[in-house]
Amino acid sequence: MNLALWIAAGLLAVVALAGGISKTFVPKEKLAGTPGGEWTAHASVGFVRTLGVLEILAAVGLILPAVVDIAPVLVPVTAVCWVLLMVGAMITHVRHGSPRFVLLNLIYLALAAFIAWGRFGPESFTA
Repeated sequence: MNLALWIAAGLLAVVALAGGISKTFVPKEKLAGTPGGEWTAHASVGFVRTLGVLEILAAVGLILPAVVDIAPVLVPVTAVCWVLLMVGAMITHVRHGSPRFVLLNLIYLALAAFIAWGRFGPESFTA
């Protein structure tokens, strides 16, 4: 179970890092032209970049606290925050008519929920 949680956290961290880098460093106009990025056309540059920074922080928060054993409780807390972020992402994609991205966000949400459940429960770092 511990291995599965590490794999899930690693996969989710890669997804968060990739999304965060694209939202932080790719121009908003270019993002608006990509599949799934249509919503950025209706958002401010500051909002898109803030989401990008939050995603980068999520990538760090899913891995680093456990690796360095400093405040490892931040791993499941970060996973819960990712669940909330994915709920917002799903609502946004529904509003902009991107149902396949809703399904993708649901998969990310499920991974984050698994990490939160596992790290708060049976495979807690504090146990």
